[in-house]
Amino acid sequence: MRILVLGAGKMGSFFIDLLSFEHETAVFDIDARRLRFMYNTQRFTTMEEIETFRPELVINAVSLDHTLDVFRQVTPHLTPDCILSDIASVKTGLKEYYDSCGFRFVSTHPMFGPTFANLGALSNENAIIITEGDYMGRVLFRDLYSRLGLHICEYSFAEHDETVAYSLSIPFVSTFVFAAVMKHQDAPGTTFKRHLSIAKGVLSEDRALLREILFNPHTSAQVSQIRTQLKELIDIIDHKDSPALNAYIDRIKDNVK
Repeated sequence: MRILVLGAGKMGSFFIDLLSFEHETAVFDIDARRLRFMYNTQRFTTMEEIETFRPELVINAVSLDHTLDVFRQVTPHLTPDCILSDIASVKTGLKEYYDSCGFRFVSTHPMFGPTFANLGALSNENAIIITEGDYMGRVLFRDLYSRLGLHICEYSFAEHDETVAYSLSIPFVSTFVFAAVMKHQDAPGTTFKRHLSIAKGVLSEDRALLREILFNPHTSAQVSQIRTQLKELIDIIDHKDSPALNAYIDRIKDNVK
């Protein structure tokens, strides 16, 4: 299969490494310097090269805030039977685009990301495949993710963004709050150092990703739960209420079993 990857960043490079030995692949990026270390694949910097390649599948791996713009730029240079795909972590606007673009499509979300995960050992990571879209495209990505040992979930576009609002916005916002109140310590404890490592990783994420996660329409309701829990916890601390604290800890321990 002829597969074109748009974007030579960490995820684009990951997909090229994964696919190039079984498929005829090419990678497109407007910055030729990012293509220097790509191997076993064709490297494109112009739309004319894409037309000559005639991809059967396009994987859009550019940063989140450019995903739709890049689709609009590349589709005039594709054949009508080409399948479009994205790996966006937030699907806002994508369903509407796909419904109007006239191309078959498949949308997935490899949830391991390039920041924390070991891309060579993904058996404990997850991927989401959107149930709406081209059947054969979904089969291709299901096979690909299964071979990586990923746990695969299937959601609609709407269900995906609801799930992401819970699974990403709560830890992201909690990390933001930790970073906002922290101060450097000469002898930090083990728990502090672990939180600090997580905070550094989250804050190194692409800001477009952070923005889209936090501005997801479902995020506010999730973050409000943090405010509610903090209010209850502050009240327990202010009153030095040991029975209430024990009951609170027992309750939250049940949540993380």
